[in-house]
Amino acid sequence: MGLLDYILPFLLALGILIVVHEFGHYSVARLCGVKVLRFSLGFGKPLLVKRAGPDQTEWVLSAFPLGGYVKMLDEREAPVEAFELHRAFNRQNVWRRIAIVAAGPLANFILAIALYWGLYTGGVEELRPRLGPPEIGSLAERAGFEQGELVRSVAGREVETWQDFRWMLLNQALEKQVVVIETINAEGEIAFRRVDLAATVVDQGEQDVAHQVGLTLYRPRVPAVLGRLVPGGAAETAGLRTGDRVLRVGELKVDDWSDLVSAVRDAPGRPLELEALRGSAPLVVNVVPSAVEEGGRTIGRIGVAVADADIRRELMFVTVRYGSLDALGKGLRQTWDTSALSLTVMGRMLIGEVSVKNLSGPVTIADFAGQSARMGWSHYIKFLALISISLGVLNLLPVPVLDGGHLLYYVIEIIKGGPVSERVMEIGQQIGMVLLAALMAFAFYNDINRLVAS
Repeated sequence: MGLLDYILPFLLALGILIVVHEFGHYSVARLCGVKVLRFSLGFGKPLLVKRAGPDQTEWVLSAFPLGGYVKMLDEREAPVEAFELHRAFNRQNVWRRIAIVAAGPLANFILAIALYWGLYTGGVEELRPRLGPPEIGSLAERAGFEQGELVRSVAGREVETWQDFRWMLLNQALEKQVVVIETINAEGEIAFRRVDLAATVVDQGEQDVAHQVGLTLYRPRVPAVLGRLVPGGAAETAGLRTGDRVLRVGELKVDDWSDLVSAVRDAPGRPLELEALRGSAPLVVNVVPSAVEEGGRTIGRIGVAVADADIRRELMFVTVRYGSLDALGKGLRQTWDTSALSLTVMGRMLIGEVSVKNLSGPVTIADFAGQSARMGWSHYIKFLALISISLGVLNLLPVPVLDGGHLLYYVIEIIKGGPVSERVMEIGQQIGMVLLAALMAFAFYNDINRLVAS
């Protein structure tokens, strides 16, 4: 993938999330009778300006896209004509100000719920939580897990997909608990496995929790028979055809499809000699895998897919689909669970129980955006929902300059019976800017480390 394949999905996601967030502020401000002067996507110098609406609001596209703002009529920023004083933000009662400020993060949560609802009503194909062989000497092996078992529940909560399974294990690992995992094998025998997660590490620099305890995803042995070839791709150019079965890559014997994939991925831009069978006739071809960027590193691709007829898809995949009301409930639960987990991880970072390596900046997010877009629309929508939730949670943190900081001032105002002084707010703004700058510095540092390590 080229640079644009990452930048364009990232900018699209960023634009959607910012517009939704700021439109939350804008729409509730209008409902409360507050005059909106400007709606800006981005900061800095305006590139495009259009006036529209009954108040001739300025709709602006600005030069720096990492954010946005809604500017309202406010006596603290500029003089206000007497006939418009009742429309100034600072003249609204505290409950209206709370509603306007909270509407931005709330809009992000609503977007996430709507995206999940759309996915689950239309149906989305996911990996089944079927287990591969436990790693030798691992916690999983000692707990008695066996290859081919299907996970049914984690700590009493039903599991439908591999992603659900990993998510629930992560939650349990944060609590350092002994977790009970219910499985069922091909004979219909149910088992309950106990795994102690006290020693697991929640750190993006480490393997995920499932791999740390020795649990792997089930992958059926699939012969290396070529399916669809990408027109003009390295495989077609080398003379390979659909139906060819690869037996060897260089000195490596190819027993199944994963062997072929591994050999090709490890040889970007380097010629490989492939020995194959076409029917019963042997052939030898030289192929040069194309070099592509994935996950921050360069890998090889030859432009082939595995022959669909050889994949036991029913063992590997499940289509998750609900009725409208159930899908709404699923979206609400997933948004709530993700928000709660985000807050838990942030809290554990503050006390040193979770590494700050889990913080991601725009480079990592752009990487995820590009990868999810390449994997398909459903993956991109899930990425969009996840980032929307993260944006909502981040903005609700009680840090001055963020929405949560303003909400904190309003809560203090309710308690003390009067607004916070301008001096306190100025000091809070300075502290908030320092905290936000430190957060961004950590995030950029992690981004750079991931790029260097990859």
